[in-house]
Amino acid sequence: MIPAGSRIKPAALQPGNTVGIIAPASSFDREAFQAGCRELERMGYRPFYFESIFERDLYFAGSAERRAQELHEMFGRQEVSAILCARGGYGANYLLPHLDLGLIRRHPKVFAGYSDITSLLTYFSDAAGLVTFHAPMVAKDFAHPNGIDSTSWNAALTNHALWTMSGESGMLGLADGEAEGPLYGGCLSILVASLGTPYEIRTEGTILFLEDVATKPYQVDRMLMQLKLAGKLAGVRGIVFGQMLDCIQPAGRDCPLPRVVTRVLRGSNVPIAYGLRSGHVTASNITLPIGVRARLQVRGSEAALEILESAVSQPTK
Repeated sequence: MIPAGSRIKPAALQPGNTVGIIAPASSFDREAFQAGCRELERMGYRPFYFESIFERDLYFAGSAERRAQELHEMFGRQEVSAILCARGGYGANYLLPHLDLGLIRRHPKVFAGYSDITSLLTYFSDAAGLVTFHAPMVAKDFAHPNGIDSTSWNAALTNHALWTMSGESGMLGLADGEAEGPLYGGCLSILVASLGTPYEIRTEGTILFLEDVATKPYQVDRMLMQLKLAGKLAGVRGIVFGQMLDCIQPAGRDCPLPRVVTRVLRGSNVPIAYGLRSGHVTASNITLPIGVRARLQVRGSEAALEILESAVSQPTK
């Protein structure tokens, strides 16, 4: 794991900046995409995208070559200050062997998304040393009223701010303790899918964030056990779960997910929190900076996650 203090921080996002939008995974609903662009404009940004973003190939947003070229072009364009993803879905893993990390390091920018985009967030964090953002997406959260949490968005991307997420973020405590480390993680199923590949996640020493959607408790149990057996939980300093939207058992089976999580992670001796509203959520998607120092504190049912350093740098004039 690259030390948090040595990571490359992108320049802070400012009103009037051009925001490049890419679709590195699945295709998306065009009306929702346009609604998301209008919201970005209302927030003071200038959305920019290539017409090829609307291409389709099976369930993908065009070929892997098109999607990789689009990503490279957005990193290389001087006028683009940040890169947001249209949606997740599936397919970002096709890009991994084709990505030019040298280009990305030379032109560090805010790169934001979640769900299937987790594979890019963690790869850019691990291999390029870039701070990335588990954050709202254009055809998803920006397209809906109250889709984004503006406080965390501004703190992470624009204000160079340190901030704390506690009860208002949806978090509850599961296991007591206090720990510090770089914040890391994303969609649980995508993190597990990296195991045994050249893009395997690097979790040691981190505050690990895990979230997913529509995954039954026994499936979450299985994925956590896979991480555990692969040694990916051994050096973790703390664990924060997301809202885990629709991660429920069929009717009539009493298997609440927090109880399942507590059972799997029994004996971990690290603080554990549950319910942080980032990624697949009902509303007000919280932006999390991946790669910066954070502190997790859990006491009884109360939990707080404090971001200890700015995730962005002062833009050059």
